[in-house]
Amino acid sequence: MERRVRNEESRLHEKGATTEQEQKLPEAFAVNRKHLPEKLYTQRQKLYLKAKREPKFRFYTLYGLINRLDVLGAAWKAVARNEGAAGVDGVTIEMIEATPNGREELLAALHRELQTKEYKPQAVQRVYIPKPDGRLRPLGIPTIRDRVVQTAVLLILEPIFEADFLDCSHGYRPRRSAKGALRQINRNLRWGWTAIYDADLQAYFDTIPHDKLMKCVERRIADRSVLRLIRQWLKVPVVERDGDGRTKISRPKSGTPQGGVISPLLANLYLHWFDLRFYRDGPGKWAHARLVRYADDFVIMMRFVTDRTDRWVEATVEGWLGLKINRKKTRVIKLTEEGNESLDFLGYNFHYEWGHTDRKRRFLTASPSAKAIAHRKNELRKVTDRRRCYVPTSELVETINHQLRGWRNYFSFGFPRWAYRSVNEFTVNRLIKHLQRRSQRPCRPPAGMSYYHFLTRRMGLELL
Repeated sequence: MERRVRNEESRLHEKGATTEQEQKLPEAFAVNRKHLPEKLYTQRQKLYLKAKREPKFRFYTLYGLINRLDVLGAAWKAVARNEGAAGVDGVTIEMIEATPNGREELLAALHRELQTKEYKPQAVQRVYIPKPDGRLRPLGIPTIRDRVVQTAVLLILEPIFEADFLDCSHGYRPRRSAKGALRQINRNLRWGWTAIYDADLQAYFDTIPHDKLMKCVERRIADRSVLRLIRQWLKVPVVERDGDGRTKISRPKSGTPQGGVISPLLANLYLHWFDLRFYRDGPGKWAHARLVRYADDFVIMMRFVTDRTDRWVEATVEGWLGLKINRKKTRVIKLTEEGNESLDFLGYNFHYEWGHTDRKRRFLTASPSAKAIAHRKNELRKVTDRRRCYVPTSELVETINHQLRGWRNYFSFGFPRWAYRSVNEFTVNRLIKHLQRRSQRPCRPPAGMSYYHFLTRRMGLELL
């Protein structure tokens, strides 16, 4: 095993790794922002360059790289940094760290199990989190030990698939974010691609066909031991407990559970073949359309609306990929200066509005969508609920500040001023009500000071 790993590293170094002049590394791999061990960091660079240089090459000795103790150690640090809930075994990060030599024993056990091919993933804990529209999103939470192994696999496979992914894909990728997708949409609109096919996939993560997904993985990975690990994670039992404490166990026949470390990469990989076909023989070729995708959310931007695009998407997504389009949410938009239509994407609304100084024409702008504003107000309403009137005002203000900072960091693109004003006004009014019902005697600011100044100057409220 060790000899094969050394041969793999030597082969990557001699054939796959090019100089930076021959093949420039992207920022995700040129800068060690994850503070990975130097050997692992260099190995990821070699894997990326090898995959970039040889698009049809299949990697066949990766299991030994995944099983290295330095890779498992880096995986542990990433899992511990992200924290997260316990799996079906109830073991948390804190419990492992509180145990003497807990981390070392866990990594040694995983190293031994992987080396002897005795590693078996445990069941996934199914939980539900509320979505902004009121529905519930299912999440599958693996155990800590399984998250460590999945992260180790991710550290080795990520640079290989990143070398293949196209620039139209933005979600769940290193050094890429929703802001990049928004900027690309804004640029396309300004350059005239204003006919938009806004697609919505129904339960994407739960409906990915396992057989087709594995064929996508096998286009790059030939190592049977790595493929075996991925198949095990796809078919691992799901444990769900109802309100009465009863346990239900099921085995998924499709999909990759949201919440797993490896799931975003696999989900991106599957739709990567949609991206390729789009530009090879789809609207990107015969309609000169442009694709912007963030995970399973994507828009096709064209200069003119054609029925051919609609038929192509349905045939490719449902016929070729085996997924399902949510036709209630999928629509075609014509975004023009004269029209009143708008595009909602990733919490933003793209539309035309009258200029503040030039009232004779309308200008393209992006601002937080009405749905995003309503969701933020609903979260603030929960924090300032009447049943939480016992919470000290200073603690409540700190919680709200944390929420508003995160919201401001994301919704800083475009022109969010009016949305900021709406959220600020709502926040101040909710806090005033909170102060007035703190006790039988309402809390009032000092004489000559308004509630607004009391909250912002005395209590430290940081508005948008």
